[in-house]
Amino acid sequence: MSLAIVYSRTNAGLDSPLVSVEVHLANGLPGFSIVGLPETAVKESRDRVRAAIINSGLNFPVKRITVNLAPADIPKDGGRFDLPIALGILAASEQIPQDQLTGYEFLGELSLGGHLRGIRGVLPTAVNAHSMRRKLILPLDNADEACLIKGLKVYPARHLQEVVKHLQGGEPLPRWEQEIKSQSQRYSMDLRDIKGQFSARRALEIAAAGGHNLLMVGPPGTGKTMLASRLVTILPDLSEQEALESATIASISHQGFDLQQWGQRPVREPHHTSSGVALVGGGSQVLPGEISLAHHGVLFLDELTEFDRKALDTLREPLETGKITLSRAARQATYPAQFQLVAAMNPCPQGRACDFQANCECTPEQQKRHRARISAPFLDRIDLQVDVPRVKQEDLQSLVVGEGSAEVRIRVERARERQQQRQQKINNQLAGSEVDVHCTLSKKDQNLLSHAMEQFKLSARAYHRILKVARTIADLAESEAIQTKHLSEALSYRALDRLAALRA
Repeated sequence: MSLAIVYSRTNAGLDSPLVSVEVHLANGLPGFSIVGLPETAVKESRDRVRAAIINSGLNFPVKRITVNLAPADIPKDGGRFDLPIALGILAASEQIPQDQLTGYEFLGELSLGGHLRGIRGVLPTAVNAHSMRRKLILPLDNADEACLIKGLKVYPARHLQEVVKHLQGGEPLPRWEQEIKSQSQRYSMDLRDIKGQFSARRALEIAAAGGHNLLMVGPPGTGKTMLASRLVTILPDLSEQEALESATIASISHQGFDLQQWGQRPVREPHHTSSGVALVGGGSQVLPGEISLAHHGVLFLDELTEFDRKALDTLREPLETGKITLSRAARQATYPAQFQLVAAMNPCPQGRACDFQANCECTPEQQKRHRARISAPFLDRIDLQVDVPRVKQEDLQSLVVGEGSAEVRIRVERARERQQQRQQKINNQLAGSEVDVHCTLSKKDQNLLSHAMEQFKLSARAYHRILKVARTIADLAESEAIQTKHLSEALSYRALDRLAALRA
């Protein structure tokens, strides 16, 4: 029979649709054509496959070869189809039995010598192959990544010859059964490294407990970056499902998935020259951006006012919805983006002599232009805005240090447990109607909040975010109800709103 079908998969966002690699051999002038919407890397597989088959000691049929990657309306890219195309040619030329192909899915790029090279985007394929109850043959470099899917039968290979012998009934490929354990979250950084800044440390704990977004404002050298880098040290461990979601996004990205990071919360720190596409994702292949790579982790934006304002505004929707939908001419993809935003900025252009104090050398107009680099709707989505003043010399020289990350993390975990028991989600994810149920205030506190809303000219969105922060502060205090002191503390974390009201 001159027709063979081999199963593989391509990547389309976080999905991995099935691709049937159909190979037909016909008489006539020798030729090799690939159809089915292949991109450049797939078209180039003709030369790689031909050389790999010949250099593996197998016969390359001198016939007219047509390869169809079905369905034809899904774009295919990368070298992942080299192995299934080669096996399809060998099966169509009766060098391997076709009935052995039906129970497997195949992935892998071939070198000219027939060696299998690792590819990206294996995790989505592994998930779907397991759901179809098929076995997976792929390069050895990707075996550990595929084994993250429990129950999947993974058969890694180093060379095309090994796969052929396995399908011919000769020497079988050993099943790869590597147990991948989450890496324990051990960090060289600790909150004990921070001298002073007890107010900012408190805000960091509240942000971790409720999943709130945090903005730290202060002059250079006050510890904003040190504080931001230590947020991850007080966050709870990822669940297995969260770890798999995070790993899947990394797997399909250009960076690929690092097995050493399995179970670790991702921390992304894009430079302020990053474009909007780099932050939210996109490009010709519609790949995930920084906000999706930070899914279930932390996105740290240092020097916030140096970012392009339009790039920052692209974050407004995902900050609300926890996802991003990207549309291009030929492709569309939706990626999760439940990240925790932590940002740092100077309070004024020169930053040196300014601690939100009257001795700032900048003119009011300079300060206004500096703050205008961040749009009000974007700033409205940041729950905690805390000033980080200069550290006093006696604090720097003091031997007294604050609590370490381990102690703070215990309180954070307890607060999150209370939230899960009460509402099955953390406080930052509460919808408007849920806020009304779980963040109720006394009549006295309602009047206090209304007065603050009027004085600081706060929006309805800021109103709900203040309530969520107050609910988190109450959870840290193990209080069933939000009390006046909890609400007052939540209102104190609106530094830029207070500054704007004072200078309006």
